[in-house]
Amino acid sequence: MGKNTDGRLVWNHSTHIRSLIPVLGRLIYLDGIQTVTPGELGRVKGHSPALQLRVSVPIRGGFKVIAREGKTVQEVFILTQLDQEQLEAAIAIAMKK
Repeated sequence: MGKNTDGRLVWNHSTHIRSLIPVLGRLIYLDGIQTVTPGELGRVKGHSPALQLRVSVPIRGGFKVIAREGKTVQEVFILTQLDQEQLEAAIAIAMKK
């Protein structure tokens, strides 16, 4: 996976999981990623000490990903040509600092 200048990050909300934005910023530069759109923030009962991204379900043209950190959860919609396994690999690359 290399540089991709076609990916874009959509800013449709004013609030995000703080540590998620740098990861999404790196993700849009990977091949096969077209659009990344963070959704609304939510609260959960469980606690996740570190940021976690999990591919949830397929959507038209890509996947819904669930981001969790602390007691906060956020849906992220990723439009991509990648299959689920390739997207999980791309997310793992983007999560590395």
